[in-house]
Amino acid sequence: MSVKQDKLQKRLRRLAGAAVTDFNMIEEGDKIMVCLSGGKDSYVMLDVLLHLQKVAPVCFELVTVNMDQKQPGFPEHILPTYLQELGVEYHIIEEDTYSVVKEKLAQGKTTCSLCSRLRRGTLYTYADEIGATKMALGHHRDDILETFFLNMFYGGTLKAMPPKLLSADGRNVVIRPLAYCKESDIAEYAQQQKFPIIPCNLCGSQENLQRQVVKEMLHEWEASTPGRTEIMFRALQNVVPSQLADRNLFDFAGLKIDQQAVPRFIDALNISS
Repeated sequence: MSVKQDKLQKRLRRLAGAAVTDFNMIEEGDKIMVCLSGGKDSYVMLDVLLHLQKVAPVCFELVTVNMDQKQPGFPEHILPTYLQELGVEYHIIEEDTYSVVKEKLAQGKTTCSLCSRLRRGTLYTYADEIGATKMALGHHRDDILETFFLNMFYGGTLKAMPPKLLSADGRNVVIRPLAYCKESDIAEYAQQQKFPIIPCNLCGSQENLQRQVVKEMLHEWEASTPGRTEIMFRALQNVVPSQLADRNLFDFAGLKIDQQAVPRFIDALNISS
């Protein structure tokens, strides 16, 4: 491994470790279901979690799960072969969501939303069946930012993907260990490690995705002003409800003058003059 490759590996491991610590993602005795899609993000996530399992001060179990959605031409042998060579416990869930998506959506419509809901429901149920305490997904910093802008531009809400999430029914805890990691670093590391990438031919190749539009926008911003995406991600961690306009988060209606503060302000003016 070259010096550059070593630095990249250490950076990814350090950032993932920081995210795990900051959000208390992994605890003693956890059984973590690592969701593998066969894409670069999930391979890097597994690589990082296997390292953390060796060095972390707590003991936890990793179980990898892949969902075979029955897309035509899906190379179903690749992940089992890779995981067997790695010596990692794995399960393959066979669920024909591909046919469901194609049946429900008109030709040309983007499939990501429905596909994601079907996949998530199946994975949540399987996590319960195997007794997993956490479900690890491979979303990274860029995914989180893209989701923020997608919700703002197209959904009228200020929300993103949290690094740690309790599902709506309260049954599953989702963690995103790569929350602090850049997609470009992940892509470079995946290439260096020669992970056997399986491309998504269901939705990932569609050209009319709103997410793709937002991704290109963020790339342009980062190219014109390096470091901008890092600043925007920090903004998601420094929210000031009183400076927004959500009445559910801040009691704007109850704002009143602090009678004790007025004399102090006047006194301060007198002192300064």
